[in-house]
Amino acid sequence: MALPDIITVEELFGPPARSNATVSPDGTRIAYLAPWRNRLNVWVRGVDSEDGARCVTADETRSVVDYHWTDDPRWLIYLQDSGGDENWHVYRIDLDDPGSPAVDLTPFPGVRTWGFELPVGRPGKAIVQLNTRAVGEIDVHELDIATGELTLLAQNPGQVMLWLCAPDGRLYAQSLTADGDIEVSRWDDATGELSSVVVFDGADYPLGVSPLQLTPDGTGLWFSSNRDTDRTRLARFDLTTGVETEVDSHPSFDLAPPPYPSLITHPRTGELRGVRYFGERQVIQTLDPHFAEVLEKVQTLAAGDVGGVSSDDGGRRWIVSFINDRDPGVTFFYDHTTGESRQLFRSHPGLDPEVMAPMAPVTIPARDGLSIPSYLTLPVGVEPAGLPLVLDVHGGPWARDIWMFDPSVQLLANRGYAVLQVNFRGSTGYGKAHTRAAIGEFAGTMHDDLIDAVNWAVEQGYADRDRVGIYGGSYGGYAALVAVTFTPDVFAASIDYCGISDLANFMRTMPPAVRAMMANNWYAYVGDPADPAQEADMLARSPISRVDDIRTPLMVVQGANDVRVVQAESDNIVASLRGRGVEVEYMVKDDEGHGFLNPENQIDMYHAAEAFLARHLGGRDGGPKDPVDAADTAGPVPVGGR
Repeated sequence: MALPDIITVEELFGPPARSNATVSPDGTRIAYLAPWRNRLNVWVRGVDSEDGARCVTADETRSVVDYHWTDDPRWLIYLQDSGGDENWHVYRIDLDDPGSPAVDLTPFPGVRTWGFELPVGRPGKAIVQLNTRAVGEIDVHELDIATGELTLLAQNPGQVMLWLCAPDGRLYAQSLTADGDIEVSRWDDATGELSSVVVFDGADYPLGVSPLQLTPDGTGLWFSSNRDTDRTRLARFDLTTGVETEVDSHPSFDLAPPPYPSLITHPRTGELRGVRYFGERQVIQTLDPHFAEVLEKVQTLAAGDVGGVSSDDGGRRWIVSFINDRDPGVTFFYDHTTGESRQLFRSHPGLDPEVMAPMAPVTIPARDGLSIPSYLTLPVGVEPAGLPLVLDVHGGPWARDIWMFDPSVQLLANRGYAVLQVNFRGSTGYGKAHTRAAIGEFAGTMHDDLIDAVNWAVEQGYADRDRVGIYGGSYGGYAALVAVTFTPDVFAASIDYCGISDLANFMRTMPPAVRAMMANNWYAYVGDPADPAQEADMLARSPISRVDDIRTPLMVVQGANDVRVVQAESDNIVASLRGRGVEVEYMVKDDEGHGFLNPENQIDMYHAAEAFLARHLGGRDGGPKDPVDAADTAGPVPVGGR
């Protein structure tokens, strides 16, 4: 038995050949992301032929990741920030005028688009939430897509963190109470005041109530409810009577938690088609007979779980992508009228699914009896015994790992490592008790869950106790730093990717508008740095307070424009180590924010990471490679752009 041939970092982390395809409202065109000058840009082609495919955006500095068809297929919208600063601007592309550049519809320096939606029943309009007036306050505007005119609909009275707009123009606001509960209120245009409609327990929703969406008739709210149960289900709240009724539920799974879309709706009417749930794998339950027929057909097209779903307004032409642990981004076209189907693309056609490592769900018992849902990926071609192990810790922490293709996991498995992804307490999607179990437990039982996972892997025979590493980004980076400061004898190597080193400093340096949203997550789960006693406890749970205990080889990675975990979080821990003569590898990219987006930066990071882990854990090193500009193709010259 032997490991398969080396899969290069460039093959795994280069830009996809194509991804994120959607069909136009009239069903005549397909938009998708594809490389141009080593950046993902939006391309458009006909449904029936690739002839005439053209790149309609021209971003040479940063990949486009979020675009939208409007109800008028002439206009296409995309969002873009600058160097990862998260100040998202809304750009418009005129598909009927190929020579015209993209137009910035929110051309305000230092301003962020906090919410963008194409509302039901308001053709030609978008609802845009901006902090143009005050950096920490989000106002809601109506945007005329054709003219670019912005009309203020409501000025934030000071506590609103999200606006909802009904088809008839009525506005509702989501805000936090002084106790950190989530309140939905009705906006009175005449008085400029809010009146409370419903309040949710904030600790159950650390990322806010999601979904929280007005029904198409504007009389109710669809939302994730866990009232009288541990699991979340889809419910409807009647805005007139205040009565909550169940819309849909799964006997054992939660609604898909953010950032995964739990509701599948009609692109123009907003009517509910299906509801997405996650357990070990995904389940979609249908609420619309037409969509049920479509789903039954498309689920037979490829292995894996249905991911992205897009249709024309008539529900005839569909584009469906699939989630798969070994074959990413397989995407099909399906015509429900004729029954025709065809594969449009594989996002990474150069990758062979047969040599990719399968991702298996496992359940790990924590020392206090809590069951910890996890995923184990074992390298292909070798005996799964006594392997070097990498603990791959997700961010958030209010998030979860799911069954999917993860290039970093595949890189590690191809290099001979077992990879364990742990949905420790605090992770979402496993019931409110699992999430709430993290309150007050940063660097406590949340970390114990990770240590228990390592012990489990060793006891099962998969892992060599002397060759265990840890890697993670954001909260996962914090966990990697906690690992080498609180339990330095457990790990032989650690990679901190934009991780928190000082909890109080992290909270103080969050953007003002974000700090207003932290009462039900960071303040509720960790503490308030304005309270001296709580600040002292936060420091005791911060790796910066235990730098002298670090003796594990450490690699730190940071984006200079990160507004969530600012560069000081990494600078300070690196300076402390170097100040006492401890070697630490440090990579900073000046054109990145919270996590690397540009492919050459990802390639640099993972080349460094594989070499670092090979030195300290004994896995195989793919060796240095020159970055390949696979995206600088000789394809059509783009005609849009900025």
